[in-house]
Amino acid sequence: MSNRKQIALIGFGEAATAFVEGWAGRPEADFATFDIKVKSKKTKSALLNRCQALTVVCEASNAEAVVGKDAIFSFVTADQSLAAAKETANSIERGVFFFDCNSCSPGTKSKAAELITKAGGRYVDVAVMAPVYPAMHKTSASICGPHAQAAFDYMTRLDMDPTVIEGDVGVASSTKMVRSIMMKGLEALMMECVLAGRQAGVDGAVLNSLEKTYPGFGWKDKAAYMAERVMVHGKRRAAEMREVAITVEELGLQGRMASATVDWHQEIGDLELDPGEDEYESRIDSLLAALNGPKKG
Repeated sequence: MSNRKQIALIGFGEAATAFVEGWAGRPEADFATFDIKVKSKKTKSALLNRCQALTVVCEASNAEAVVGKDAIFSFVTADQSLAAAKETANSIERGVFFFDCNSCSPGTKSKAAELITKAGGRYVDVAVMAPVYPAMHKTSASICGPHAQAAFDYMTRLDMDPTVIEGDVGVASSTKMVRSIMMKGLEALMMECVLAGRQAGVDGAVLNSLEKTYPGFGWKDKAAYMAERVMVHGKRRAAEMREVAITVEELGLQGRMASATVDWHQEIGDLELDPGEDEYESRIDSLLAALNGPKKG
């Protein structure tokens, strides 16, 4: 009898791709995925090519991807996380791990956990706590819930880097959501700062001043990096920040900063711009030109 792990990935964007790239040297696992991009002529070809390059079977449905698997990793956008759990619950087999790696509110994760648990699966709240590159599958991840210890053992055998957080489903996601107020909020604040500075012709002086106040941060390089992140992943980040705002509201507070952060990420993400070379001036100039739109003659 084969001891090879059979793993399904729901959603095959940057995070799932990074994990599989990290696992590439581990021959004891087979991978299959279902991503809604397979249903679109516009996105299907690129998805299939990426799957083929990483030896991942790209299935035509969620059911085909999850049947016969011993673990399922969900890597969809925050606004699709509950729908993905609901669909997976229709086909998940008893005792199978469902690693919910999506960035969504504790309330959303609790609803997903209820669906998976009723279907006989073992739900694990996973909070991916850092960018997935360069660490890939070894990216720090906090996990919680009733199956956390068993999940820790399984993830460790996959050479992952999980940390068990005591508590019910939602504790890990709370940690990630509250952290995102700062991390995604800083990106949005940076965009408003450098775009306004560039428009006024004072961005160089502003960044130099910030570097003196907070030495070692590397403000210009960080601005270029954050611009690339928002340009490429703005829509996904906006969906996550909507969940962050919900999290803050669930805590009885007003998520003013989280809600405002949504707007910048969504607006820049909707432009679907190529960030180009990793160079501050040209990247910010192209973003500023797109936001300003055609000049009136």
